[in-house]
Order: sequence, then structure tokens, then C-alpha cells
Amino acid sequence: MKRIGIFPGSFDPFTLGHLATVRQGLRLVDELVIAVMTNTEKKALFTATERVAQIEQATAGMPGVRVVAAPRSLTIDFARSMGANVIIRGLRDTSDYTFESAIAVANAKMAPEITTVLLPAEPNNVGTSSSIVKEIAAFGGDLTPFVPQNIVLALQAKLGDRD
Repeated sequence: MKRIGIFPGSFDPFTLGHLATVRQGLRLVDELVIAVMTNTEKKALFTATERVAQIEQATAGMPGVRVVAAPRSLTIDFARSMGANVIIRGLRDTSDYTFESAIAVANAKMAPEITTVLLPAEPNNVGTSSSIVKEIAAFGGDLTPFVPQNIVLALQAKLGDRD
């Protein structure tokens, strides 16, 4: 049986932490679907189409990765529609663990056939968030420790290079 995982997120923007989670997730599944979701609590900087293209470029050459814009739905429903048996989530800190484990329990009640795997961040990515990256970008800070080069360029184009 093919092991299909989904890695859902808004990815606005996609960070090196996200990329590391993709690499970790690929060790666990045959195919990893990066699902670009809509976060209804935040105003997106990039459109879903832009984010899909950015992530495709950042993950080019990684066999087993597929990037899709997910319809507005529960993650568990999308996972089921993709035939996934694993949901991959990255953890930056203990607050992520508390939040993600509660969602994992709810998902298990709705779809016990789908397992949620929580992957801790690599030490150099602890604390990195898309919100922090956007703040650094807004003030023209160095983005290279936080995002792939194509995302650096996309952020500079969107917000202006203030160097």
C-alpha cells in the first residue's frame, strides 16, 4: 500500500523550517502532498497560486513531493480526499505541541484511519515562523537564514528591497 502523507499549512511564506519538515516527512511516506491551505484568521501576503508556485520551486528535485492548493475545508476531509493515511505537522516549540496535539486528537476521532505525525523542528529552525519572516522582510532584514532563495526574491519583490 502506498503511504501518502499531507503536510498542510498556509505557508505564507514557505520557510526553511517548512522545507526541513518536508525532508523529514519524505522519510515516512512514499508521496508527500504539500497542501496550501487558507488561514481564515490571517490576511495572506501571497495568493494561493503564488504560494504553490514558490513551494514547487523550493522543492524542485525532491522526488515524491506534490504541491496543491487545497479547497477551503477541514484538513482531515482534505486528507481523506487525497487518500492520505498520514498528516505531517512540524513543531517549533511546546505551544505548537499543545495546539497540534489537540487537533490530532480531534482528527483521530473523525478519521481514525489517518495518523497525525508531529515532527520536532531542527534546532536551527526552532522559533522560525512565517509571521516573523514577514516582519523581518517588512524592515528589509536578512531573510537568508529563514527562507529559500526563491522566497527571499519573492518577498523582496512583494515588499520592496529595502537594503
